[in-house]
Amino acid sequence: MPQRRAIVSMGIAMMPMKEFLRLARRHQPEFLRVLERLVRAESPSNNKAAVDRCGRLFATEWRRRGARLEFFKQKHRGDHLFVDTCLGPARPQGRILLLGHMDTVYNIGTLEKMPWRVAGGRARGPGVFDMKTGLTIALFAVQILRELRITPKKRVVCLWTTDEEIGSESSRKWIEREARRSDAVLVLEPASGLDGRVKTGRKGVGEAELVVTGRAAHAGLNPEAGINAVHELALQIEKIMRLNAPQRGTTVSVNVVEGGSRSNVIADRARALVDLRAKTMAEARAIEKRLHALKPILRGAKLEIRGGIGRPPMERKAAAALYRHAQVLADDMGIELGESFVGGGPPNNFTAALGVPTLDGLGGVGEGAHASHENILLRALPARVALIAGLLASL
Repeated sequence: MPQRRAIVSMGIAMMPMKEFLRLARRHQPEFLRVLERLVRAESPSNNKAAVDRCGRLFATEWRRRGARLEFFKQKHRGDHLFVDTCLGPARPQGRILLLGHMDTVYNIGTLEKMPWRVAGGRARGPGVFDMKTGLTIALFAVQILRELRITPKKRVVCLWTTDEEIGSESSRKWIEREARRSDAVLVLEPASGLDGRVKTGRKGVGEAELVVTGRAAHAGLNPEAGINAVHELALQIEKIMRLNAPQRGTTVSVNVVEGGSRSNVIADRARALVDLRAKTMAEARAIEKRLHALKPILRGAKLEIRGGIGRPPMERKAAAALYRHAQVLADDMGIELGESFVGGGPPNNFTAALGVPTLDGLGGVGEGAHASHENILLRALPARVALIAGLLASL
């Protein structure tokens, strides 16, 4: 039976990781019941009513575990959910922020094509990997600490957002506000790879738009009177592609191109959307500077450049200490915890850019994010719950 006395401000060497693991295994049937309810609560980012329904369901689970809640109301997006777990001493020595999102990329009705099911050691369904398993891991990590009456020295709070999959435009200010108030941020996004690596670095991500203005003319009667915006854009794209520097982790991709109106009219307008990714803040700023320094090539053409890196990189230095800490806890469970660097740019990039220690990829282990075969490994769940419990209790 678990020890029921209060254990205050436990150090990392005192963490009962095997006890956390045992309890997590015992709670796995309940874990899956909660996860199923969350997955069945379809929550596409652009459907406020649906995301809010999922949020209310998740809020109910937190209330059952003694938490205090606040919804950050939004007009066009789902309401973001802030959770004070009430886990920690009356006068805490700081805060730990658990961060994640409730929205998914799947439209309402996707469950009919890829239903929730558990088979072959995996659970499947829309959003199960990215990232409703992570939401459930946080819930049960807090539950285990309550059951063992373990009191972290820092207050544990959570922010669950609703627009991560579409850029975090409405949630960024809340993410940054809560991160500034916290000593560490633990991100429950999916792990990297089937070996459960956490993420200690992410590229910064952005989008730029190039708009070219030319002059229309008849393509047969007087083409020389026109200024071909499509031609200008093609020349600019060639220059933009030279910004790629894979050896430095920099990628630039022109992925949407539009222009012209008819084949017999010299195009007077064209535009392109450019995906930007950089490994470091210095490189991100360098890309932006070179992009915005582009000048028209064809005489008389006009060029307008908008946008840039919207999500800053998460550099490894923000995660290094937390990663070493997590490794010690994983070792106590007999688990090897690796790390990875990935290309995407979720909200934790904002927290790392503020200088707040941030560790990502602490959520479910699986594969198929955003795809029809999205799934998680059931055998990996107890260790992830125990790891979060250990981090919350020992930081």
